[in-house]
Amino acid sequence: MKTEVLCVLICLGVVTALTRKQEALEQNRRKVALPALQKKQQPTADEEEYEEDEEELSDQCPEPNGYFPDAEQCDKYYDCRDGKVIEKLCPDGLVFNDFSPQHEKCDLPFGIDCSKRPKLQKPQPSPHCPRMHGYFAHEDTRICNTFYYCVEGKYNMITCPEGLVFSEKTGICNWPDEAQKKGCGSRELFNFTCPKVDESVAATHPRYPDTEDCQYFYVCVNGEIPRRSGCKLGQAFDERTGKCDWARKIPECKDWYKGQLTDEELDALENPPPKPKPSGGHSRRKGAKPPT
Repeated sequence: MKTEVLCVLICLGVVTALTRKQEALEQNRRKVALPALQKKQQPTADEEEYEEDEEELSDQCPEPNGYFPDAEQCDKYYDCRDGKVIEKLCPDGLVFNDFSPQHEKCDLPFGIDCSKRPKLQKPQPSPHCPRMHGYFAHEDTRICNTFYYCVEGKYNMITCPEGLVFSEKTGICNWPDEAQKKGCGSRELFNFTCPKVDESVAATHPRYPDTEDCQYFYVCVNGEIPRRSGCKLGQAFDERTGKCDWARKIPECKDWYKGQLTDEELDALENPPPKPKPSGGHSRRKGAKPPT
């Protein structure tokens, strides 16, 4: 298959699945074979963070055929064919996924261990994209719930659902306490602290109203970690029951949706029309027989 086609498949994240057992066997086999692919390189005191393009390659492959990771650079790998080696680079922002020497695959770095080969090629930045491919946090560190998805240096801006923030470690939206993004913790985002409670109450993950928004409330995980959650449209959080209910039934929130929804729209939300029963056809219930 030509290199151009492979690059397209790589960027699209096409994977040929292996069983976990097969993948483990491949990883163990390559741990033994990998030292043969060490590069001939003179270390220097002022070694740069990024690998230079011109390097001397070893003329030996761990195996005659396959795809093998570089020992130091996570986005570099080797294509071995009949014992001859070709050095390759993943598209900028992607790293080599060494799950099997039989498959040539570059992936986003999330979930791939690059701790033992941390070097990367020089970035090719563009507006909002520190590298050509990947998920990247907003430049303003105070904006926690917005991030960029970059492909070929072109970006799409994405906003997390309410109450979640972008996690630079996982590349997805997550709860603030799990994302652990500096300046984007629960206290900074919500200005809410879980009240002190005893162990029996803490075990129930108590809920508290958002005093500024009837539709939302806070769940205190183990009585300590606040997570903001919400009720569906037309509903509000009832502090007395600890559940969501129609806003017009809760005295302190009965007018919350005025100016947002009309009474007719609220009526339609509270009393949706029944779903029509399917007409025609035979019953599929067990034991039912078609009419004769």
